[in-house]
Amino acid sequence: MQIALLSGEYPPDPGGIGDYTQRLGLALVSRGHCVVVLSIAGGTFRAVPLSGVQAVFHRPQSGWGWRSHAAVLAALAATRPDVLHIQYQTGAYAMHPAINLLPWRLRRMAARPRIAVTAHDLLEPYLFPKAGPVRAWVTRRLLADADAVVATNGDDAAGAARLLGRGAPPEIIPIGSNIAVAPPAGFDRAAWRARLGVPEEQTLVAYFGLISRTKGLGTLLDALAILPGALRLLVVGGAASAPEDRAYATTIQRQIDALGLGARVLITGHCPAAEVSAHLLAADIAALPYSDGASFRRGSLLAALAHGLPTITTLPAGAAPAPLADGANVLLVPPERPAALAQAIAMLAADARQRQRLASGAQALAQQFGWEAIAAQHEALYARLAAR
Repeated sequence: MQIALLSGEYPPDPGGIGDYTQRLGLALVSRGHCVVVLSIAGGTFRAVPLSGVQAVFHRPQSGWGWRSHAAVLAALAATRPDVLHIQYQTGAYAMHPAINLLPWRLRRMAARPRIAVTAHDLLEPYLFPKAGPVRAWVTRRLLADADAVVATNGDDAAGAARLLGRGAPPEIIPIGSNIAVAPPAGFDRAAWRARLGVPEEQTLVAYFGLISRTKGLGTLLDALAILPGALRLLVVGGAASAPEDRAYATTIQRQIDALGLGARVLITGHCPAAEVSAHLLAADIAALPYSDGASFRRGSLLAALAHGLPTITTLPAGAAPAPLADGANVLLVPPERPAALAQAIAMLAADARQRQRLASGAQALAQQFGWEAIAAQHEALYARLAAR
């Protein structure tokens, strides 16, 4: 089957949705499908073949505004996929609503691919001040005009169902770790830590992901300031591309300086997947204190679990999503509570047996989110669409 995956971001540009799209595409290729990724990088709209698609399409296109429709239509004409699968995260498309109305436009064409949309979030795009209900209508239009809607977790599926209001509920297909456990050849944990300036007797806490407000890095820094100086923090990632995220990264640096943590915090910036894997394997603990709570739509959480890291994360507003179990595969603390987070880190740093229990539980849990199974679920979805 010919499949086109449309993503607002894609490697080498940073972003979890881009990493997810690449891993999903490669997993589909391994199952014998022909996959092309449609994205924009460096002012160019690209159709990047992962396997079996001969056309490589390039077109000048600066962003995801209304003119992006023409670029998508031309790429679809060049690659002729059976299914177009839009990976939707509002911020990845610069909060512009053009992508939301793309399925509506495609449905009016005589010959078109079947359209699937994965809602990685349901944030409303920006239209104009006081747009109000129009913003919700634009989001609902994206889902209603697709032939199939996918959510990555139960909460988002419920939100999408409320937006749609009728018809078949979204299908839930989880995401997997966006980083394979694949460090550079010859990886040696002690040597990697030495390269980071962290001796074995110190505890290295890892935070993984783009620096943005919902990831809780500010809370983690306040917690680190409470903890003894022998604990170090490795921030595996850098600022996201949106202006508000870049501004927030500047605020984070000011917080590090104000707390006097400059010698205890290392920020790697964006780095290749193999280096990310090595950083995670070199750490003793992962701390992912999301302000909105843990969710299986977080690729950074799944990456930490897959790497066998004893992981501390935050309770969501409701019950913890099954099968996330406090004390069995993660430790759960309230969001935006530095003292509670510091207490959990100190407890794990002092208890090697508990770290081992959590590491084993994390790896067992991560096996439920393997890419082979995720690709098989997508394959079944595409087959149903193609049969219509």
